[in-house]
Amino acid sequence: MRQQVHFVTLATTDLDAARAFYRDGLGWVPLMDVPGEIIFFQVAPGQVLGLFDAEKFDRDLGRPSGTSGVSGLTLAHNVEGPEDVERTVAAMTRAGGKVLKVPQQGEFGGVFHAHVEDPNGVVWEIAHNPGWHVDDTGRVVLG
Repeated sequence: MRQQVHFVTLATTDLDAARAFYRDGLGWVPLMDVPGEIIFFQVAPGQVLGLFDAEKFDRDLGRPSGTSGVSGLTLAHNVEGPEDVERTVAAMTRAGGKVLKVPQQGEFGGVFHAHVEDPNGVVWEIAHNPGWHVDDTGRVVLG
């Protein structure tokens, strides 16, 4: 199996709130939007974030209703500098996000970051990490 991920799909209990947050609040453009079912956003070359109605997500997995949910997971959005962390957190807050950790110097690795929860409990880390970048080939370089 090749080392790659094409789709990250998260169960969401309120698809309309997710749409309002990502599309209307943050200005993300849906790749596909099926009301009452799923909304897809292309988040990188060849990579899609899907927000799937939780009941339909459970049904698709053959699980009893109410078993899906987001736990022990963060999605990260890296930015160019500390001021971009603050601007992004402010935009997410205006869109309906809840700040869990205000922008601050991180405890690990020299990162300046914050945590914001979307309306369905998905936690985003907004970070400036001077030891992280993407090279001209698209490969992530750490350290």
